[in-house]
Amino acid sequence: MKAVQIGELGQALQLREVPLPEPANDEIRICVEAAGICHSDVHYRAGTASIAHRPLTPGHEVAGRIDKLGSGVDGLALGQRVALHYLVSCGHCDYCARGLEQFCRRGQMIGKHRDGGYAEYVVAPARNAIAVADSVSAAAAAIMMCSSATAFHALRKARIQPGERVAVFGIGGLGMSAIQLARICGAREVFAVDIDAAKLALASERGAIAIDPAQGLPAAQLRAATHGMGVDVALECAGLPQVQEQALASLAVQGRLALAGICGAPFAVDSFGAVINREAEIIGVSDHLRGEL
Repeated sequence: MKAVQIGELGQALQLREVPLPEPANDEIRICVEAAGICHSDVHYRAGTASIAHRPLTPGHEVAGRIDKLGSGVDGLALGQRVALHYLVSCGHCDYCARGLEQFCRRGQMIGKHRDGGYAEYVVAPARNAIAVADSVSAAAAAIMMCSSATAFHALRKARIQPGERVAVFGIGGLGMSAIQLARICGAREVFAVDIDAAKLALASERGAIAIDPAQGLPAAQLRAATHGMGVDVALECAGLPQVQEQALASLAVQGRLALAGICGAPFAVDSFGAVINREAEIIGVSDHLRGEL
């Protein structure tokens, strides 16, 4: 079969002929119909985030039809439309027992630790299959496995409540999903912060209020737009220290900042003025849970 693989780090992906994978016990094989491109894949190719081996077939946003069932698989059928939860967990360790499978002691990620969906076929544990309704396209289902699910997890971690104000910093796939989900969750107002005019225009079409940093510091603009109050939830998806600082500065009293953007650099925190004096919270967001799909 054909697969697009990471070979040399920092080089172009390579289209290769590779053996057709066979599902082991309790696994299924998927004929891939859609595989999303995540910013994480850019990091893997560049070598700024580690992968288990090379060559590696990336792709953790995957949807398609079941092509083959391994022994011991029940409840799934050949030809069934599914998408794949990309976190492969053991189901038995202390983290899994607590419902925190993203921290599984023996966990793997499809497209990072094992071959993913940039191929004609991919194998995965049967328990990772998520049924897809006929009304949902394969492309939409694939995206839901990462950007939509992680955005939903972030909003849940931030304990969003109906009637609250939400600001989303960084309007890529994750941010655009967060805007739509925040509105579904009943947010009073949703603000979109980005330097890209096209992204702001699309966010506005999705019901967000655009905040352009070229017009002034986002935190100041958000306070002006909320009568000096600030936002109840800030979701940082850009992964940049200066953006994280502005997101924290935008919070209202008892506001919550959820950090979802990948960033290896520190950012400055005014512990008294920005956190203690407002009873604000800074919350880390790591992936999502199968149950949230």
